[in-house]
Amino acid sequence: MPDLHWTIPVARWSFWPAAASAAPDLGFIEPLTRRRLSTLSRAALKVAHDCGAHLPAVRLVFASRHGELRRTTDILHTIDAGKTVSPTSFSLSVLNTMTGILGIVRGDRTAASALSAGNESLGYALLEAYAQYATDPSSPVLIVFADEPADATYGPVEAEVEGGALAILLDASAQTGRLACTRAALSDHADPSRMPFASQSAAVQHCLEARTSSEWQGTTSTWQWCWHEGA
Repeated sequence: MPDLHWTIPVARWSFWPAAASAAPDLGFIEPLTRRRLSTLSRAALKVAHDCGAHLPAVRLVFASRHGELRRTTDILHTIDAGKTVSPTSFSLSVLNTMTGILGIVRGDRTAASALSAGNESLGYALLEAYAQYATDPSSPVLIVFADEPADATYGPVEAEVEGGALAILLDASAQTGRLACTRAALSDHADPSRMPFASQSAAVQHCLEARTSSEWQGTTSTWQWCWHEGA
């Protein structure tokens, strides 16, 4: 794959850490639906609401390495125990669970997509959002990335994700800055020990929070992000 460079207009962003002491406020979702949500979907919906609640409609790009794997694992344990699987649990176990719930809650039928690309899922979500925004800059695009480590049942996971959720709203009409993104083939002389971030989400969050540059290295590529103030 050739090296890629692109820049997105950032209007808002929000982060919810997995280690947060309080549960995310989901008062915008009716109680019956709220009780059924997983920890992952709760965090994802929280940051999505923070960034997109003021918009009547928004295109959505959701990304996660594992998605609702914990719920799927519970379903498998239920089947293994010879018990009946709850239809609700099954319907909420798919990768795009969060996009469906958000669309229903908002009454928003705008296009939504969900992707998973291993530990590079956030990087490719940023690329997908850029492609959608470049096609139609008049309509905002909301990126939501949410993940949590896989259940211990699966054993050690190489380059495991960190928990938490991150949302970024692309909207040039209300942008506060620009996020420059680069994906380049891994150099033969790359030194993994100098990478300070264990995951892409940690690197991107640092870039947005500190308004600086950050870098993350995978097995085949290096990803870089750089913040630029203003339009």
